[in-house]
Parts: sequence; structure tokens; C-alpha cells
Amino acid sequence: MCEKFTVCENSMEMLIQNNLNLPKVMEEDGDLLAFLSFQDKCLRKISSGLYTFQTYLQFIQETFTSEKQNIESLCYTTEHLAHTVKQMVINPDEIIVPDLATQESLRAKLKSDKTWIEKITTHLILRDFTSFMEKTVRAVRYLKNTRSFSV
Repeated sequence: MCEKFTVCENSMEMLIQNNLNLPKVMEEDGDLLAFLSFQDKCLRKISSGLYTFQTYLQFIQETFTSEKQNIESLCYTTEHLAHTVKQMVINPDEIIVPDLATQESLRAKLKSDKTWIEKITTHLILRDFTSFMEKTVRAVRYLKNTRSFSV
């Protein structure tokens, strides 16, 4: 981001005003607890979060055109991972998948006529997606090591 958009963390006041409400995996969601009931809750949270991030990643795909191929790959693998995790949940119907109207509404809210705002939004989404994926990897690794859990 710094190189492509000349956007650096220490120069962005907008980072403080992050109101994007991006998905997060938290300890209270059960990602670090060994109890079986928390395993399913954690997987539901991860899958729902990945499906939600799809809309944000599609926004990035539309605005971050210089990295089109990388973003397309990221969108595809995120959707595949969300679907895979959904299949591991006891009741996959409980997974929250944003409907088309919700996705369109969110993408419209993310759009801005100011390039700077879109750059900051892209930065925030990618930063939070990275954090979400780091916690997801830790949670899946933990679940795999503490249970007869296959990925």
C-alpha cells in the first residue's frame, strides 16, 4: 500500500476512525478453547467471517485494479476456504452468508468519489483480513492439535 498508493500507517488519521465493522475471530468465540462445543462455534465464526469478507474483497477487486490477478485469486481461495470450513460445522445452515442485496448495499457504502478514502478503505480491509486470517490459522492449528480434527 505504501508503495502503490503512498499510504503509510503513521500518516493516516482515518485508521483511528475504522468503522467498517469487519469480521473478527476473538478468544471468546472459542478459537483458543479446547471444549468441543467451542470448536463448532469457532468454525461457524470463521466460515461466516470469510463469507462476509468476500464482499469486502470484491470491493478491493473493483478499486485495486493494479493487482487484479492477485485479488481474484484471493477472492477465489477465500470463498473456497469458507465453503470448506462450512462443511466441517455440525449444522452448516447456521453459517451466515450475506445475501446479494446485503452485498450490493455494502459495496455501495464502501464506494467513494474520493480516491484517498477508497485507498484508506482498501488498506483497512486488507489489514483486518490479514489479522482475521492469522487468527484463523492459529485456531485451526489449535483445533487440529487438540482434537481428532482433519483439515
